[in-house]
Amino acid sequence: MTPRRDPVGLGADRAAAERARRRGTPLVSPASPESAAGAEESEDTGLGRLPNRPQVPPVEVIDLVAEEAGRAMAEAMVVPRSTARRLEVVPDLAGEPAAGPPDESLPDGDAPAGAPEDPEGHGTEEGVDDPAHLTELLLDAVEFVRRRLSGDFAVDEFGFDPELTERVMLNVLRPVYERWFRVELRGADRIPADRGALLVGNHSGTLAWDALMTQVAVHDSTGGRFLRLLGADLVFATPVMGDVARRMGATLAASSDAERLLSGGELVGVWPEGFKGIGKNFRDRYRLQRFGRGGFVAAAIRTQVPIVPVSIVGAEEIYPMLADVRPLARLTGAPYWPLTPTWPWFGPLGLVPLPSKWLIEFGEPVPTDQLDPGAADDPMVVFEITDRVRETIQQTLYALLVRRRSVFLG
Repeated sequence: MTPRRDPVGLGADRAAAERARRRGTPLVSPASPESAAGAEESEDTGLGRLPNRPQVPPVEVIDLVAEEAGRAMAEAMVVPRSTARRLEVVPDLAGEPAAGPPDESLPDGDAPAGAPEDPEGHGTEEGVDDPAHLTELLLDAVEFVRRRLSGDFAVDEFGFDPELTERVMLNVLRPVYERWFRVELRGADRIPADRGALLVGNHSGTLAWDALMTQVAVHDSTGGRFLRLLGADLVFATPVMGDVARRMGATLAASSDAERLLSGGELVGVWPEGFKGIGKNFRDRYRLQRFGRGGFVAAAIRTQVPIVPVSIVGAEEIYPMLADVRPLARLTGAPYWPLTPTWPWFGPLGLVPLPSKWLIEFGEPVPTDQLDPGAADDPMVVFEITDRVRETIQQTLYALLVRRRSVFLG
């Protein structure tokens, strides 16, 4: 029997319609006129009247939904941490928000009490995660390097480079000051804020860490003033060290240089004990050596600036000097050759200072403007002021030693 031909597929349509009828599902052909009108009409399927929507949403709807979903995900990923802390948003598994809306009783722009301030809206207290802030820091660093490589920076007549000192040298020393020696500072308000002064301190510790730590203390406690050090000839004759010292503001311990700096309103630091102080044996710790002939006092009198005593406790223990090997000192041309518990036994590691607890106190300034500048040539006047400054430092050292609870703790 020859099968009947169905060239237009009417039989298939009837069979599909019959299966749909049995399931209770309306069958609307996409090509039929009913499908075009189905968006607004509905058919009774036995389960109620349901809308006849197209099976595939329009492309515009898909794009709109995707765009809104993407925007919502992006906003969820970049919620500032400080905002989350301020609102105390905690996920609620039950689907209800754990935190209510912000307190509307607060004025616009005010945050609840205890919330971290975020004036620039970066979402972090310091702006560390702000791309604009990081970009600014990077560009500033690149510009700094460019100036250094091109020579586009200024130094004074002594070779002092304030930009290099503040941005590099002091930043390197500051962690040692704050975390290694844990320096406790007293009397910083006694340093003149807008005029020259001569700071006179006790010297100790085998290496001159006390002078460097005093530089950091002065800079950070006076709002950025630099301490210009007076150093021995050996410092500037040493390769690399001499150039670094000049870049940090040091100059020769000569009366002429000291007077020029003091007359210009600079803070000048001097350690009159010299190598006798930093090269003394550990058993003589915190006992001041001779202060020389008082040249620093004469410079202060001529320039009419005050003398500020500086007492430093802690430097004596960073390299406890057990002995001085004189033959090696003469052979190398050094003022002393120390033997410590770590040097030279541990090689370069022996140069790492021990983490002693430091106390630095600036004493009451000794005025000199009540004297005639010509008194600088009177040995008795110079000796009397020198002895007064020395005695003040010595007595303050004893008081600080009593106050310090531990050599390495605190």
